[in-house]
Amino acid sequence: MSAVPVSAVPVSAVPVSAVPVSAVPVSAVPVSAVPVSAVPVSAVPVSAVPVSAVPVSARPVSARPAGRAADTLGTVPELITTPAGDARLTRFPTPARTKRRAVLALGHGAGGGIEAADLQALAGALPASGIEVVLVEQPWRVAGKKIASAPKTLDLGWVPVAEVLRKRARKTPFVVGGRSAGARVACRTGLETGAVGVVALSFPLHPPGKPEKSRIEELRDSGLPTLIVQAGADTFGTASEFRGLPGTHRLVGLPAGDHAFKVKKGDPPVLDAVVAAVTEWIETLLR
Repeated sequence: MSAVPVSAVPVSAVPVSAVPVSAVPVSAVPVSAVPVSAVPVSAVPVSAVPVSAVPVSARPVSARPAGRAADTLGTVPELITTPAGDARLTRFPTPARTKRRAVLALGHGAGGGIEAADLQALAGALPASGIEVVLVEQPWRVAGKKIASAPKTLDLGWVPVAEVLRKRARKTPFVVGGRSAGARVACRTGLETGAVGVVALSFPLHPPGKPEKSRIEELRDSGLPTLIVQAGADTFGTASEFRGLPGTHRLVGLPAGDHAFKVKKGDPPVLDAVVAAVTEWIETLLR
């Protein structure tokens, strides 16, 4: 298949000792320059087209995308062919002497890619706790498109990747999740992919200003233990708007932050709390 354009991910070197982790987007810190062990956890309707009818292949990306520095986003990216096109995954494995206890696959939202601050924070912190993180880029993003695909197409671009990752995880518990649209995909398809739980970050409960158009059923019907983490000023829905969740679900409301977990000047940072909530919930899931 011909090479696909990829969004450039700018990288700046920032001495960790000089800048608090909560003040620096994780995507700005080269992974190769910061040992994961140095970052404390506290700081940091499926389509009618059957997926089984479409062959799935996996291959490493032969050439590093332009503007993407070596080892800044985990291991060498790998392409997975899906019915919606090529998806790309980047692994953040556990350190050599750390036992892998879970695998967490995370998808991005409709407004950006895996450079999102919350996804990068989790990828940078969780491996040290024995949780391998895999960030998955949807085919529309890999193809360089500016507008996200429809929900059914997003599911088609996700399910084959999740199934490959689950098989590779073998007996290790496999958890799926994502932010915004990626959280919706994980809720809709988690059972199908053999996951044991779902992590929903900034779940878009409704379009901004339209609470009557609720998507709560996607959360309720995930069929799996589900963690929902919402920022205090998320226009797509704050924690107080999530009602009628089953007992298997846990809702964490943060004191500040918008849909991207960005906070206003003077408000406390919330990325540390996102990392802590996900880490603690997965620990509970593994017991």
